[in-house]
Amino acid sequence: MLKQNFAALLLAGAVLAPAGAFGQAVPLGDATEGAELYQYECASCHQIGDGAEHRIGPHLNRIFDRRAGSYEEFHYSEALARQGRDGLYWDLARLDAYIENPRSLVSGTNMAYPGLEDATERADLIAFIRAYSDQPQNIPEASPTAFAPEVRLPPEVLAIEGDAEYGAFLSAECTTCHQRSGDFAGIPGIVGWPQEDFVVAMHAYKKRLRPHEVMQNLAQRLDDEEIAALAAYFESLRD
Repeated sequence: MLKQNFAALLLAGAVLAPAGAFGQAVPLGDATEGAELYQYECASCHQIGDGAEHRIGPHLNRIFDRRAGSYEEFHYSEALARQGRDGLYWDLARLDAYIENPRSLVSGTNMAYPGLEDATERADLIAFIRAYSDQPQNIPEASPTAFAPEVRLPPEVLAIEGDAEYGAFLSAECTTCHQRSGDFAGIPGIVGWPQEDFVVAMHAYKKRLRPHEVMQNLAQRLDDEEIAALAAYFESLRD
C-alpha cells in the first residue's frame, strides 16, 4: 500500500530537495524505500500524514524549514528547545546529521534513536519525510494517514484508567534499566509517554511482536490493570 501511494506521488512530481539547498532542485532519494524504513525506524515514536498527532515524539508533518522545538504544545528536551531558540531549523543537511546521530547534533536530546549510518538509507528516509512537507511544486501533504499502532487492542483495554500510585509501586523493576529522571543513557526513556502508547508497546511485547526477550518476559507477567497502572505512573512523571 505504501509503495502504491508513493508511486502515484512520484508520478505527480518527484520528491525533491528545496532549490535553495543546492542551487537547483535535485532528487533526495527513493521515497518508496523510505516509507518502509520509516515504519521500522521512526513510526513507534513519530506519526506522519493525515491525522498525525504528537505522541512520544512530535509529528513530522511539514518539518522542512520548521524551527526545532517549535510546537508549544509538545514537551521537548531543554537541549532541543535551546537549539531552536538559538536558530536551528530543520533543513536537509541538519535532518541528515540528526538522523545519522541525534546526539552529535543536539547534545542532551531526549531522542533515544541510535542513528542510521547508511547514507543511502538516510536519503531514502528523508525523501519519504519530505513528501509530507511543502514541495517545490506545492504538492500538498501526502496520504496515507498516520501509521497504525503495532497491535490493535480492544477498546475496553485502552479505556482502563490506570492507578498511578499502584504504578509507582510496580515500577521498581522497570527503573532498574529505565531511569526515573527521564535521562536516556543508552536505554530508551519511558518517562512522559502517552498512556495509550505505553499500553500498546507493552502488549506488543506481551504478544512477542516487539523483539526484546527481557521486555517480553516482563510483559508476560503483567495483567491489563498493571500495564495501565504503569502507563499512568510514567506519564505522570512528565514535567
